[in-house]
Amino acid sequence: MKPQLEAFDRLLTIMDELREQCPWDRKQTMESLRNLTIEETYELADAILEKDLTGVKEEIGDLLLHMVFYAKIADEQKAWDISDALHSVCDKLVHRHPHIYGDVKVEDEEEVKRNWEQIKQKEGKGNRSVLGGVPKSLPAMVKAYRMQDKTKQVGFEWENSEQVWEKVEEEIGEFKEAMATSNAQHQEEEFGDLLFSLINYARFTGIDPETALERVNQKFKKRFEYIEAHADRDLTEMSLAEMDALWNQAKEQ
Repeated sequence: MKPQLEAFDRLLTIMDELREQCPWDRKQTMESLRNLTIEETYELADAILEKDLTGVKEEIGDLLLHMVFYAKIADEQKAWDISDALHSVCDKLVHRHPHIYGDVKVEDEEEVKRNWEQIKQKEGKGNRSVLGGVPKSLPAMVKAYRMQDKTKQVGFEWENSEQVWEKVEEEIGEFKEAMATSNAQHQEEEFGDLLFSLINYARFTGIDPETALERVNQKFKKRFEYIEAHADRDLTEMSLAEMDALWNQAKEQ
């Protein structure tokens, strides 16, 4: 047996033992695990951004544990087991890669993605919308990016980056007009349109907006923590100019 299969079998065995013997593990349901799984996913995302390969290994292990946990619960309910889940994704991969497992020819990765979406639509599952597979609970920025990328696969796309930027500038103008009114709902709508267009421009030009914003978040956090660490008194007693001077010191470093 391959070492990888031995390790996976060990995890399955431990899961069986914990489900039978541990009070906490016996109590868990798919619903109780859901938020923990989301947390583990974000921890993996953090490790990836930090280029922490040891952390990535640990977080992948945690997520694999969760996947095995869900499968164990489903098996107990006589619904399906882990082998059914694995065969399901294997069958899907084979079916959606006809350029590997069939006689379809492709030129580049964009053609692969278009074929994937077209095959996915034909598979049905009761929902033939191009956007039907975008999870409702995705964070708004990620959801916007995924919707834009999916509709691109069926030809709903700008021709060049200049057109996309013109749309951004149009939305900036409309947002400014909205801010000159007292209509809060209209202001929110126009701000949403502006964000959506900026995300679309980022996607079109090959920038991942979620990653870009998270890197800015980390940079802001690091610089503000520098201000806190080097302030000679409570921040509430300092002027903005004094804090800004420390901010600039943080930037230099």
